[in-house]
Amino acid sequence: MFIDTHAHLTMPEFKDIDIYLLRAKNAGIEAIVNASFDLDSSIGSVDLAKRFNEIYAAVAIHPHDADLVDDKMIAAIKDLAAEQKVVAIGETGLDYYRNLKPAEVQQRAFRVFLRLAQELDKPVIIHCRDAQDDTIKIMKEENRGALRGVFHCFAGDEALVRFAEEISFYISFTGNVTFKKAHEVRENAARTPITKMLLETDCPYLAPDPFRGKTNEPAYIPYIASEIAKIKNISVEELAAATTRNARALFNI
Repeated sequence: MFIDTHAHLTMPEFKDIDIYLLRAKNAGIEAIVNASFDLDSSIGSVDLAKRFNEIYAAVAIHPHDADLVDDKMIAAIKDLAAEQKVVAIGETGLDYYRNLKPAEVQQRAFRVFLRLAQELDKPVIIHCRDAQDDTIKIMKEENRGALRGVFHCFAGDEALVRFAEEISFYISFTGNVTFKKAHEVRENAARTPITKMLLETDCPYLAPDPFRGKTNEPAYIPYIASEIAKIKNISVEELAAATTRNARALFNI
């Protein structure tokens, strides 16, 4: 059995969500953490978690919309985070690749959510793309001893793997680990101990081979697991057991 620790089921691709959840169940997916990127998706994630037993929610604002993080927005996210099946704050972080908002605006919002996660004693789901140094710096500055969580869709290097180990963060891998040219992703998967590894789809994005270019979905987690099991030279069953145990421990599900 598997847990998809990062999906975006509020996206329009999943209008017929019952079909996708049935396929996920048939593929051995026992739970899904649905991450958010703005207020509407946060509200939608909470609604999905109320409607479906297997779905849990994470709420926050993506760095692409960091300029929207004001006192009113923070209060709204905090209210949503109080809902029973909200298991994390996320996704939040820094994205200097697309760089849709100024770095200082992204950093300010990131600090807000790191503080909120610790205040609420919830893990944080971190988006870090081409912003590794600032991510590490801000996390060190904001860590009050209660910071825990996961680097999702891991796109860092060995230094970020080491930092994650130092602060007992998890590292999550998605469908890009199956891509032929994703050598660094596979190297990082090899470096990451299975005791600190999670699996995710980040659907509808990053569908694994042989579905690359199509809509990703939770049912494709076994393809990601199969590739990582080969990299780690372990059985898929061992990887599934470890990553499911890790997900349950981090998100308390």
